[in-house]
Amino acid sequence: MRDEAHILAQDLTKHYRVARKEESLAATLRHFLFREYRTVRAAEGVSFAIPRGEVVGFLGPNGAGKTTTLKMLTGLIHPTRGQARVAGHIPWRREKAFLKKITLVMGNKQQLIWDLPAMDTLRLNAAIYEVPEGEFRRRVGELAEMLSLGERMKAELLAALLHRPEVLFLDEPTLGLDVNAQVAVREFIREYNRRHGATVLLTSHYMADIAALCARVLVIHQGRLLYDGELEGLTERFAPYREVGLTLARPLPKEALLPFGEVRELSGQEARLLVPRERLTERVAEILRRLPVEDLEVREPPLEEVIARVFQSPAPVEEG
Repeated sequence: MRDEAHILAQDLTKHYRVARKEESLAATLRHFLFREYRTVRAAEGVSFAIPRGEVVGFLGPNGAGKTTTLKMLTGLIHPTRGQARVAGHIPWRREKAFLKKITLVMGNKQQLIWDLPAMDTLRLNAAIYEVPEGEFRRRVGELAEMLSLGERMKAELLAALLHRPEVLFLDEPTLGLDVNAQVAVREFIREYNRRHGATVLLTSHYMADIAALCARVLVIHQGRLLYDGELEGLTERFAPYREVGLTLARPLPKEALLPFGEVRELSGQEARLLVPRERLTERVAEILRRLPVEDLEVREPPLEEVIARVFQSPAPVEEG
């Protein structure tokens, strides 16, 4: 698969040397005279391969290394070590042919030029990417037809995709949007991928984005890749428990439920327990025998909870 990879990362690593500074006048004076440094490991040995046309989710908490990895793959920063190839190019060479094949959409960054009308920005992008006038009009029409968003967000995506990139790096593309707009962006990404066979690497804190678009996910934490596999396998790997939802005949105190599992929610006659997978059959039998149960449902835990548990660990280690 590595020979056919549209996006290939091999041991991508990025370290930053950052000056130490303390909050005091004396420390500030020392900072100017005798500066000390620490090493921040933003990404550490990240390796994966994505074939053409696949939509892959990239998950991790703030500061995990997602955006750093995307910036290396788009050539915005050089790695400390490691190699990458995207659409057949080494990203940090920033060759013209490479830039025509990719786009980077960041939910907290505007694609538009703020003091120009949206159509003027699109025409400027068309000139930069050498899109002829007839093709420009056709692409604007096609992309606009695929979108059902507010005008600002529609123009943002038009600007990012006007040159019809074959590799999309999407960093929180639904950030700050309402629920309807989030759904519209997901549908647009799915349709763009279907029509043009684009390869997509998507980061999002909205698990609905990932669940709707990605069969495969990468999980990064503290700069290291923890998981690369099917979304369904993520729960099995990092959540060795199942969720048991209960409707009780009468309210019970939390203490009465503790012998059967971890009590995640308890409200009136409704309860939600987490039960180890290997003891599920035994625990369910005990619950039915010993508690006044009117209804019971066994299901996988919410994806948000699984991801949260993955990231429950100490802060990244910094070296002096």
